[in-house]
Amino acid sequence: MERDDPALLPAREQARRIRAGELAAADLLGACVARVERHNRALNAVVTLNPGAEAEAAAVDATLGAGEDPGPLAGLVVGIKDVTETADLRTTYGSPLFADHVPEEDALVVRRLREAGAVILGKTNTPEFAAGGNTWNEVFGVTRNPWNAAVSAGGSTGGGAVALATGMISLAQGTDLGGSLRIPASFCGIAGLRPTPGLVPTVPAAYLWDDLQSTGLMARDPEDVAFGLRAISGSDPASPVSAPEPHWPEPGATDLARGRWAYCGDIARIGIDGGVEAACREALESLRAGGARVDEVDLDLSYAWDAFLVLRGHWFVSHFEAELHRIDAFGPNVSANLRSGLSLTPAEIGEAENVRRRVREELLDLLERYDALLTPCMAIPPFPAEQNYPETVGGRPMKTYVDWIAPTFLLSMPGLPVACVPAGLDAAGLPVGLQVVGPPRGEWRALAVASAIQEARPIGLPPVVADHRADHRADP
Repeated sequence: MERDDPALLPAREQARRIRAGELAAADLLGACVARVERHNRALNAVVTLNPGAEAEAAAVDATLGAGEDPGPLAGLVVGIKDVTETADLRTTYGSPLFADHVPEEDALVVRRLREAGAVILGKTNTPEFAAGGNTWNEVFGVTRNPWNAAVSAGGSTGGGAVALATGMISLAQGTDLGGSLRIPASFCGIAGLRPTPGLVPTVPAAYLWDDLQSTGLMARDPEDVAFGLRAISGSDPASPVSAPEPHWPEPGATDLARGRWAYCGDIARIGIDGGVEAACREALESLRAGGARVDEVDLDLSYAWDAFLVLRGHWFVSHFEAELHRIDAFGPNVSANLRSGLSLTPAEIGEAENVRRRVREELLDLLERYDALLTPCMAIPPFPAEQNYPETVGGRPMKTYVDWIAPTFLLSMPGLPVACVPAGLDAAGLPVGLQVVGPPRGEWRALAVASAIQEARPIGLPPVVADHRADHRADP
């Protein structure tokens, strides 16, 4: 049973037990560290452990023992993406140029997690400066998928996704520019949410007016994502980009009988793998059997493809302006984006912003008629972990290393909340994720729909975790 190992409980249940005195924060941390010791050597999810984690857990227990409130995330064990600053804890950005970098201050999201009572386990692996949909870098190497270690865990928050799927952490912090909280959620069979930009301000940042990237969370189920976001969302004076906090109703799956959802199988027009499509269609039938109305719609956002690449190039130049003198020192993904951005004209950037407006208007029109939009997160199953990116999708050659993630990056453009949740397993036993696009400020709706999907299509734990649990129960 799940109670055999507190590391595998839902995060909200872990926090409830700690606050009720049924579970010590130190014991939860110990259970998570045991899973790091068991799985991390093979999977490479956590790259730097926090030497102060035991003291942080002990402080939570002491606060509770004194009859005081440690915060809503009391004792939860959190992994921080290695592009997010942590005070006195190495933050490499996945780059050899910063292999020994130790920030002096926490990023805002880390500070809020600590203030809410969370315990920081350490840093999770990422591509160099989060540039890529497969998690690897020259500092720490490749992160592998817990469902099959030969294939990619996705990226760029791949280390966090693997740590979640194997019980190393309760929640994973991450960022999402073109899909970095959704791609690894899809490949690793967990839940992720790209929130409205500014819901959790990204501070510090060189590009302070950034409204394309989001800071958010992944968890083992959508309700845990909502649970964590409630504790860390809200504006901050240091950031000019902020989103009004959404209304958070009581957690729980949405009523399928009242749902009216739109589904499009290929918003990017790049084709879709047969196994991915089959798993998504099986999920639709499960939802319809539960009473939901799911209409197939013809939504073609491929016209926005080039516009996203323009905005991404501008984003990279804005973030790395102080580092342009050593463009050749970065890895291939970062340097290619910088060169692309440097070649842009003001007219191209202006045109891309207007295409972005058109995408938002088209989706807002759709969401006036439907509660949510469903679409496959990835058009392909996980590919070999050693590949930077897949060369083809459905037999079509990819021109750039991000073409294959068009189903996620096109949905980054309108600034709407987008969740990803497992829709099932393909014939090879690998997870397939569905994206759920909610209305403006509709994080709660996207996550409620995602909860309904997960309830209808549970996939369980990766075999490496499930097999160990079976062995554990068989022990005398």
